[in-house]
Amino acid sequence: MKEIAEQLQKTFNLGETASFVLSTILIIFFYLALIVFCYFLWKLVQKLIHAVFRKIEEKKGRSMSLEFLERLVSFGVTFFFIILPFNWDDIGQSVFSSAAVLTAVIGFAAQDVIKDILAGIQISIYKPFDIGDRIKLDNGTAGIVENITMRHVVLKRIDTLREVIPNSKMNNYSIINYSYDDVPLSFLLKFPIGYHSDLRKAKNLILEAIKNSPYTIPGKHLKDGTIDYAPIYFIEVDDSALIMSTTVYYQHSTSTELTKDDVNTSVFEILKANGIEIPYKYMNVIMKNE
Repeated sequence: MKEIAEQLQKTFNLGETASFVLSTILIIFFYLALIVFCYFLWKLVQKLIHAVFRKIEEKKGRSMSLEFLERLVSFGVTFFFIILPFNWDDIGQSVFSSAAVLTAVIGFAAQDVIKDILAGIQISIYKPFDIGDRIKLDNGTAGIVENITMRHVVLKRIDTLREVIPNSKMNNYSIINYSYDDVPLSFLLKFPIGYHSDLRKAKNLILEAIKNSPYTIPGKHLKDGTIDYAPIYFIEVDDSALIMSTTVYYQHSTSTELTKDDVNTSVFEILKANGIEIPYKYMNVIMKNE
């Protein structure tokens, strides 16, 4: 600033005070213009980064590693544009020249942030879960992984609320991953029919209702290597009914309760519409007059 003031004083024949004020105003305007330029350039680069990662996502699909990498790159670019308007050598000498100052900043101001970032990197590399996976934590929290940032994982719980869990905590949980290795979820259902019902017809109707459900998928591996819906089995003779049973498969992103409701409703409707008796237990009460 002193050199600029002296140059202005010589060029425009100004006084010392006037040249100092003018040089200060020019420097302020220069840095303001530089900051505005860096801001718009930063916005442009951020849009470019976002577009590049969306193109990669279209080809390879959405994944946790890709999401985390995008945020890491975005953070690095943001940090670069923050220090760009300033003289990095001066900053390095005045702020970071002392190892004690650097240690204090890392140890106190940024300890939790760095822990979360490092834990996020570990999660992205080892991938105990991915975006869209249905998981359950050892504290009982369950839901679908919706997003991961540099500091936390967003979990969509069964009650549709979002739980935001720091990466450092998430990395220490014992996790049950229901979506691991792309194995579909399943549950067992039983359907009672009357003693005099046509068993083969009932089996075909139940299987038809399950296949027509928008929430079920083929999940049983057959000997020939294909995957199909599970067959319907006649497994039990109850006191008042014949019990049909089958396994229903569905995607991890589909609600268990929604799938059960749709299958049960469809099966009972199709059995009733086709004359298959759906029995229920009843009791005969005999009254005696003494």
